[in-house]
Amino acid sequence: QAQLVESGGGLVQAGDSLRLSCAASERTFSSYAMGWFRQAPGKEREFVAAVSWSGRSTAYADSVKGRFTISRDIAKITVYLQMNSLKPEDTAVYSCVAAFSRGERLPPSYDYWGQGTQVTVSS
Repeated sequence: QAQLVESGGGLVQAGDSLRLSCAASERTFSSYAMGWFRQAPGKEREFVAAVSWSGRSTAYADSVKGRFTISRDIAKITVYLQMNSLKPEDTAVYSCVAAFSRGERLPPSYDYWGQGTQVTVSS
């Protein structure tokens, strides 16, 4: 069964950086758009960032633009989320997602979800 496995979460202080990684279990994902969502306690899940299968197209939530960068490796089955200038409001469980999408278009929804990794930012 296809899986997405996240890593890299942890406890940091405001202003610090973290890099999350998401490894896909199958090479099929090299042709999938991939991204990240997050959910904070008591809040709805929200979109964070996405990248097309080629890595050429990206999208970000307004709340993370200029601070977070999404990328994927040459084999295209690992996606990264570089998070800089972290704020306490970035505290959440971050989940990796994937979905097939033609060309450079980013999908409106995602079919595959990882278990999530906790990111906690202290003030």
